[in-house]
Amino acid sequence: MKNYTITNLGSGARTELKAVLNLSGCEISINELPAGVSVPFVHAHKQNEEVYIVLEGSGKLFIDGEEIEIKKGDVFKIDPKGERCISAGDEAIKFTCIQTKAGSLEQYTDTDGVMCENAKPSWL
Repeated sequence: MKNYTITNLGSGARTELKAVLNLSGCEISINELPAGVSVPFVHAHKQNEEVYIVLEGSGKLFIDGEEIEIKKGDVFKIDPKGERCISAGDEAIKFTCIQTKAGSLEQYTDTDGVMCENAKPSWL
């Protein structure tokens, strides 16, 4: 049995990876909006926080009634109740959204990672 899944994003306005990768702890989507186009709705969540990473372009984030300029390299977290929407500016915007249950992170790299002494790739 494999301990991994690999896929290729291909192209498209939105790619959701939960089903493709059989994710069990988060949802990840890759999103592209052409210049001047917006997500067509404002939304919040019942229990999931979201982390956004702007990969290309620029635009605006609408969050709780405030409009904030965003650009390539910006990373932001939105709590579940935050009312949000994203719009591309004069250029297209591409961003990743990672969604997970707020307060559910019990371990992370420093406390969850373990060294594997008997496994080595060809480059080590």
